[in-house]
This record gives sequence, C-alpha cells and structure tokens, in this order.
Amino acid sequence: MNTRVLFTLFITTLIFSCNPTKNTSEDLAINLPIETTIDLVNINEDRAPVTINPGRFNSETVTYRMPRVVQGTYSVSDFGKYIEDLKAFDYQGNEMTVNKVDTNTWSISNAKALDKITYLVNDTFDIEVEGGIGKEEPFSPGGTNIEANNFVLNLHGFIGYFDSLKNNQYKLDITASADFVRSSALQTVSSKTSEDGKYITTSYFAPRYFDITDNPMMYGDLDVAEFQVGDIKIVLSVYSPNKVHSAASLKETVFKMMQAQKTFLGDINVTPRYDIFLYLSEGKEDSPKGFGALEHHKSTVVVFAESMDEDSLDDSMTHVVAHEFFHIVTPLSLHSEDIHYFDYNNPTFSKHLWMYEGVTEYFATLFQVNQGLDETADFYKKIMEKINYSKQYDDAMSFSIMSENVLRDPYKDQYINVYQKGALIGMCIDILMRSESNGQRGILSLMKELTNKYGTNKPFEDDKIIDEIVAMTYPSLGTFFNDHVIGDIPIKYNEFFEKVGLELGETKVETNYIVMNGGPIVSGDQATGTIFFTELVLENSFWKEQGVQPNDVIKSIDGEDMIMANANSILQKVFNWKAGQEVEVKLDRNGEEIVIKTTTTKNYTQGIGIVEKDEATEAQKSIRAAWLRG
Repeated sequence: MNTRVLFTLFITTLIFSCNPTKNTSEDLAINLPIETTIDLVNINEDRAPVTINPGRFNSETVTYRMPRVVQGTYSVSDFGKYIEDLKAFDYQGNEMTVNKVDTNTWSISNAKALDKITYLVNDTFDIEVEGGIGKEEPFSPGGTNIEANNFVLNLHGFIGYFDSLKNNQYKLDITASADFVRSSALQTVSSKTSEDGKYITTSYFAPRYFDITDNPMMYGDLDVAEFQVGDIKIVLSVYSPNKVHSAASLKETVFKMMQAQKTFLGDINVTPRYDIFLYLSEGKEDSPKGFGALEHHKSTVVVFAESMDEDSLDDSMTHVVAHEFFHIVTPLSLHSEDIHYFDYNNPTFSKHLWMYEGVTEYFATLFQVNQGLDETADFYKKIMEKINYSKQYDDAMSFSIMSENVLRDPYKDQYINVYQKGALIGMCIDILMRSESNGQRGILSLMKELTNKYGTNKPFEDDKIIDEIVAMTYPSLGTFFNDHVIGDIPIKYNEFFEKVGLELGETKVETNYIVMNGGPIVSGDQATGTIFFTELVLENSFWKEQGVQPNDVIKSIDGEDMIMANANSILQKVFNWKAGQEVEVKLDRNGEEIVIKTTTTKNYTQGIGIVEKDEATEAQKSIRAAWLRG
C-alpha cells in the first residue's frame, strides 16, 4: 500500500498507499528457474533491453503478461503500455509469431519451440502528468526510472510472468556500469566483472514471481547508509540529483523513527533487514510527480521533492516511511485471500481497506505521541485534520463496499479517504476497546492476536473476519462495524471522544500559511492568470498581522513571480513554511504594491478542535492515558 503525496493546486494532500499466488498446473517439462536479464548498459532512448528464458514448455500455447495492477496501489498501472518490440524466438534463433491479446498480454503458439522472449522497457517517470492518480499510470513509487545515472527498478515494470508459472523460481542477471552503486532488497547470488572492467553483472534469486514484485532495487549515483536498529539492519539508499540531501543527513531521523516503531510494536515479529529507497524528484518536466511511498514486505520505495527543506523532509519521512513500515502488520502479515492469491491482471479486492490502510495510517499517527515524538496537542491536531479532510469525501458511503469496488466508479475517487476516515475508524475501534477493557486492550493488541492466529502464509476469509473480531472482543465493536464500516452511517466522533474526556469544540487552532481547516485561503482568476487571497485570510493570524486583505493579488513570494503556471510549485513551498523563516511577499492591492518582509511566526485560527474537558472524570483520564501512551 501505499503511501502517496499529491501536490495539487493550492493544497497538499498526503496519500499514502501484497502477495503469493495459488498453485496451478505446470507448463514446463522440467521446473527450472526462469532466467531473466536486464541490460542497463545498452540503453536506447530510455529503453532497457530485457530477455526472458523460461525453459522448455510442453504446452501448445503460452501467455505472457505484464501486471495491470500491483499490490498496494489500488489503481490500474498497465505496465504492458511500457513494453515495446516484444519478440519470441525458437531454439534455432528464428523469430516466432506473437499475438498481442490486450495491453498487458501476449500469446505465443507452438510454445514447445519457444526459447526466449525479448523486449524493450520504457520508464514511467518520464511520462507522468500532474494529478496522475486515476489516469491509469503507475504511481511514482511503484514506477520505473531509466536515465544515465539512476535506475529505479521496481521489477514488476521490467519482468512479467507466464500464467501458470508464478510459483517458479526466477534467476535475474542485471548488467550495469561498474561505477554504479547497487542497492537491492532481493537476495544477491553472485557478481561478475567484464574483462575490460567497465561492467558488472549481478545475479539475484527470487523464489517465485511474487518475490520479483516485492523486492525493488535502485542503481546509479546513490548515497547509501547502513545501520542497526536493535536487531533490524536498515539500508537507506538516497538519490538526490543535485546532492541537496544525503543518506547521512537523514540517518538520524530514520534511526529515531524506526527505534520508536520497534518499541511501539513490541513483540510483533519484524524483518531482520529493511530497505528504504528514496528518490528525490528534481521537479523537471520528466521528473516523477506522485509523491509518497509504496510498501513491500522488507522495503519501501519513496518519492519526494528534492526542493523540500531538511525539516519538511524529516517530517515527511517520519510519517510516510513509518506508515509503510507498519504495513508489516497488515496486510503483509494479516490479510485476506484476495491479497494472498493476488491476480495482477484481474484482481479482486478485500472489503477491509479500513484495516490495511486505515489502521496502518492510524498506527503511523499514534506511535509518534505514544513514543514521545509528538506532543499530545500535535496528535489532536493531526486527528482533527483527518476529520476535516474526510469530510471532502462521501461520508455516507459504506467502507466495505468502497473497498471491494475500489477500481470502479464512483468508488475509486473515494479511495484516498482510507488515509483519513480509514485512520479514524482505527481510532474509534481503539477507543472502544480501551473503554471496554478499562484501558487494558486496544487495536494494537487486537492486531497482534489476529497476526498470531493467521500470519504471512495463512489468509483469513474476507466475509468472516469482522465476526471473528467481534467474537474476540466486545459486542460494541459489532455495532460499530455494522453502522460505520459495513453500513453507511457517518461517525459521530464526539461519542468516542467522550469516552476519553475529550470533545470537539471552538478553540484556537494552529494552522498552515496557505491551507486552513482543510481548505486553501487563496484562489485563482483564470481570466487574468493571477492568484489572490480570499476572505479566509482575515481568519489567519499570521497574514492578518501583516495587514493582508481579501482580494490582494500575490505578485511574488521570496523573489519568485507568481503566475498561474507556477502557482502550484510556489504554494507548495509556502505550505512547508516553518515558524522562524525570513520571507518576502509582494502583493498588488488595487494597483498599489504592498511589500511584506518579515519572519514567520506560529500561525493560528479560530476553529473546531479536539479539547480536553475540564470536567473529565478520573476514569476517562485513565482511559485516555492508556489510549495515548499504552
């Protein structure tokens, strides 16, 4: 799943976002590894040559496919679109007839004579457009990059599968410049240097196709740091084209985050190694634009903007990478048959995105206050933001129905709510369990119990898991699921906050410099191509103190002229402003230039926030403490 961050005009929204296949009949006379090669030396117009040698078939016809959908993305990627010049050859070297069935599928007759398949792979980063989600193109962290000094090798973009051979072993050879740094989550078997010393061929082993899709790599001009967090080896690989950030500059943040996550999870089994591949986008036309991360069992691929300042990147890495790491609980260790037996071209989807993405996102928020990385007020603010953002989606839609139909209209446009309302569902379950057990049980303990019962290799039945959860816990959870997850009744959050001595009330709320209460305080005039402040600016303490008025046109910010074409880029920077920054803003007020040159201060507005009740009982305070601190 995935993590995602989309930058759309005037607003930045964090979008965060798995597995084996059923055994089928074999088409090979001898079950040998499928030999695959990727050539990163002879690149032609950002296209990498790939060769697939499957061994000898004993069937008349075989089908080769590239994934239409990959695990954790919940959207169509159509990796077959990026395959060119696919050819099949027999054992005499003669070219065979290939029938392209659809975007992602090729059929080859007389398969007993088939020796190998060759084709070229285009990268996906080059063709991304703003707002690519929903456009049936790969989300950047699940995509591929092929350029002179960097290769993002999400292998599902390079290597496909034969229908009945997903459980066959794969041997993968990748040839690249000897100067490249190689960072891989897949098991390395050996390496061989060319006679002239210019190239190295590295060999990898994958037990089955799932392991091909589950183990990304990055090659090129990388900065890599390795360090231990308890018994987990962390490998952090960073590509920053202009060397703005480095693995060394991020190491402390990642170490602190991972250490806190391990403590939070307690005795839940974790991987002995975890790889983080961070690609920092340069912001050019052919740079990736879908910011966020995609999870794997033992790794994650992350894409952010290289222009982010150090504090903003640290904050984003803490939350986004934490989200991906928490996926080791669900769905990587706890999942339904839809995920366990994933079909890359015609997938069915589980009803439980509230668990896979919602609970994971909730953990990524809760662990920070639980482990002292956040103050309590920070946690309340994040929860309130999720409540506000969730209202932008259909609050009266069944989460179960949306999850099961996530690729279809009207549900696919509601998917992003799994990171908002989905997390709030997790919070409500947590509070209910804390209340019912006098603070002794919560949603983390529930996930541990379910993981012990099922685990990586034993999926649960999709239609039975909620009844199992209710039987393991309390009848009140059954009512909650029936009303707010299976059913379509909006959640009244005050009913849950009451149990821990909180309420939603009018208060002074810390806010952003460009987005307030879930909405922007600027707008645009297409006719004049200008960006201007709306009436909401009067409710923003920082801008009000600077004397900004509604309809003031923004001429420039920190020396960059503001026009419609670059507004998104400039406002992203304003979104990331921190208190204490020196800023300069030039405005046009009815033809008069207004110059604001100042230092940013903490920013507030009046709004609805989460407030601790003065009259909260000791029992409520005790349950609140158990909820927040464990």
